Amino acid sequence: MARLVVAVCLLILIAIGLERSLPSGELRDFGSFVASGRAGAAGQNPYGIHPLTFHVVVPGFDVWNPNLNPPISVPLFQLFDLLPPPQGFRIWWGISLACYLLTIALLVHRYGTRRSRLLPLWAFALAGVWDTLVLGQIYLPLVLAAVASWLLLDRGRCVAAGAMMGIVVAFKPNFAVWPILLLLSGHTRAATAALSTAAVLSAVPLITHGTTIYGQWLELIVSDKHRGAFLTNASIPGLAQRMNAGSVGGALSFGVLGGLAVLAVRRRPTPLEASALGILGGIAASPIAWVHYTLFMLPIFFASRLSTPLIVAAALLTVPVWEVLRFLVAPAWQQATVGSVYNWAVLVCLGGVVVDVWRGRSHRPPHPNTPTPC
Repeated sequence: MARLVVAVCLLILIAIGLERSLPSGELRDFGSFVASGRAGAAGQNPYGIHPLTFHVVVPGFDVWNPNLNPPISVPLFQLFDLLPPPQGFRIWWGISLACYLLTIALLVHRYGTRRSRLLPLWAFALAGVWDTLVLGQIYLPLVLAAVASWLLLDRGRCVAAGAMMGIVVAFKPNFAVWPILLLLSGHTRAATAALSTAAVLSAVPLITHGTTIYGQWLELIVSDKHRGAFLTNASIPGLAQRMNAGSVGGALSFGVLGGLAVLAVRRRPTPLEASALGILGGIAASPIAWVHYTLFMLPIFFASRLSTPLIVAAALLTVPVWEVLRFLVAPAWQQATVGSVYNWAVLVCLGGVVVDVWRGRSHRPPHPNTPTPC
């Protein structure tokens, strides 16, 4: 009976999320990406404010949302401008949803649903899925690449796994923690392939736009100081900013990364264990890690033992974004507690995985073939 109730709740969340995410003519972040690509093609600053740049006006926040992605994103976003933006948004919406469907299909094919038949349904009820589609963001193809990397690691195909990982790192540099922890864990082939791929992709804008674009990006990142307090930022620094303790958040992030590095060196986790730590560390310690980043945690839930921390995190990650945003003008203590459910989900999940790796209890692949060292 309990499973039936949970299934019904998940279906309701999915139905509401789908209805809210359907293209409505508003371009949102997709407009910022088109503007960035258009500016780059015209020799202008792709990290400036342009006519299509998304202007976010909600209680407590009035900010512009320019393209924050690294310079490698600008050549991609020039392709977004090949069609009229509303049509491009609809096509990108469909591509993104197709990528996510394929992602879940691959995870179910590899790991099945023996741990919980609700997992596939839960995956479609996650807050990050529908908010990604609402905004026209680029996360879902990258989640597919991350899951492909995970599954290739699971099969012992280290170089191919590293190449897919490198694509993710090139577009989302905070995930450089992933290959670095693999390297510290002794899995050098996958890590080297990932870092090499990321470096090559990151150098492409040198050819297409010269060196100036890197300075423009860094200038925007350094100047973007207040956005981190927004409630959908799931990182430790974001939580700290809501508590008016920004400097503490930075120190805690470095502490988390240092602790994960020590854990990797001392415990020598398997490729998948190191990947789980790297993905979670990359989210937790990042200055900005929107709720969409939590979708990269998917393989952890499908492949791991469903411990209490993972179950708690899974529940928190289904709280819809529109419910969380109700706390934008709430007292600070409410913002730091119920308004920060995504942060707590990441921290609870990270704590559970760290404990399991330290105690040697993390779940190994259910199939008899063990992946070769990478």
